[in-house]
Amino acid sequence: NRRKKKGDSILENPSIPNPFPELCCSPFASVLSASLLPKATSRKKQVIKVYSEDDTSRALEVPSDITARDVCQLLILKNHYVDDHSWTLFEQLTHTGLGRAIEDHELVMEVQSNWIMEEDTKLYFRKNYAKYEFFKNPLSFFPDHMISFPSETSAALSHSGILQMFLSSSTYPEIHGYLHAKEQGKKSWKKLYFLLRRSGLYFSTKGTSKEPRHLQFFCEFSNSDMYMSLTGKKTSGAPTNYGFCFKPNKSGGTRDLKQLCADDEQSRTCWMTAIRLLKYGMQLYQNYMQPYQGRSGCSPLNITPMRSISENSLVAMDFSGHRSRIIENPTEALSVAVEEGLAWRRRGCLRLNSHGSPIAMSNMGMSIHRSQSWFHHKISREEAQRLILQHGLVDGVFLVRDSQSNPKTFVLSLSHGLKIKHFQIVPLEDDGKLFYTLDDGHTRFTDLIQLVEFYQLNKGVLPCKLKHYCARIAL
Repeated sequence: NRRKKKGDSILENPSIPNPFPELCCSPFASVLSASLLPKATSRKKQVIKVYSEDDTSRALEVPSDITARDVCQLLILKNHYVDDHSWTLFEQLTHTGLGRAIEDHELVMEVQSNWIMEEDTKLYFRKNYAKYEFFKNPLSFFPDHMISFPSETSAALSHSGILQMFLSSSTYPEIHGYLHAKEQGKKSWKKLYFLLRRSGLYFSTKGTSKEPRHLQFFCEFSNSDMYMSLTGKKTSGAPTNYGFCFKPNKSGGTRDLKQLCADDEQSRTCWMTAIRLLKYGMQLYQNYMQPYQGRSGCSPLNITPMRSISENSLVAMDFSGHRSRIIENPTEALSVAVEEGLAWRRRGCLRLNSHGSPIAMSNMGMSIHRSQSWFHHKISREEAQRLILQHGLVDGVFLVRDSQSNPKTFVLSLSHGLKIKHFQIVPLEDDGKLFYTLDDGHTRFTDLIQLVEFYQLNKGVLPCKLKHYCARIAL
């Protein structure tokens, strides 16, 4: 037998099966360790500190040219998290109440080089489900009343057509609408008509006139970063809670901020998305496509909505017989799903105790949900909205929390249509048994876990299914 040399591993000896292929086959495994980075020893390294939602932190020694995506991959691998391509590195300016999602391709050291000593700035590691959502459904991000196309372009553009214009066309769609602007050096705000063009952001000095003599330059984006206001009206006295601003690189502080404020979330999302596309262009699409590279049907110019890896791996199964089978007929799969949904109302929920034996739900139904990542104990309505906003206003982002107005009830906070809605979960007692309901008792559940699992599969009375939960992760 050949002697095992130093450095031999499972990866180097194909005769030994790898028990954890998902930890070794990631396309980003290059940041896991120095052994997988042959040239890492010659690259300068620095230490960065990354925080999680519960304010725990982790110090990482990384190469000086590491990107935000690679930092996320490193933390995913070290903590054994599931990589669903939504993990993001955030930059948060505590004193000014500003924050932004660092783009996947940005160099972390360059971001930190723009920090100033007076500002308490931190890097956070969290999920952002809305990061590339506009590639999947661009029409919802660019409402008709805010976007204009060149005269030679057909107004009825497809999903991919809009993105093609943003990413690669010599002409550029014009974004226009009213924004509140904070006057330089003053506390007052002024409502003006703004226009976003390839050359920068402008406002009209005369109503909604687009004549060149009435347009005044506001800012361009190559030497500044765009931030979202996290504290709303409190810090800057903005007229609404939908603020964003531009901070010049290596600026002197808040006096150099160019602050704007939209009237609603849809308007703010449209402006910020269009500016991201204007600033980074095709690089954003490459970031979005990177996890899918090598798959069939993913050509650079074929912009189609992508399903996640987890969605692609799901199949309909039938376990009713002696042997399980895959349901290949779509009609049969749909009928089985409906049957399963109806069965929830008839099914009793039997859980096991620490010894593996059944336990009555009346003894544990009041607290079993506290172990779930989607449950947040004693947080306010405002805190729930802040958490959902940080995770991205994508349809189906949710959390469950205690009700502040009624201690015996719970609240489901859910994102839908760029708005956050709150639904009260009411406890009911029937024949000595405790149930929970969202629809006045028509559909009853023995605990909150069963309720959440049901609405992850069925929309029911909700505007959409529960899809992504907000969790406070620890590093």
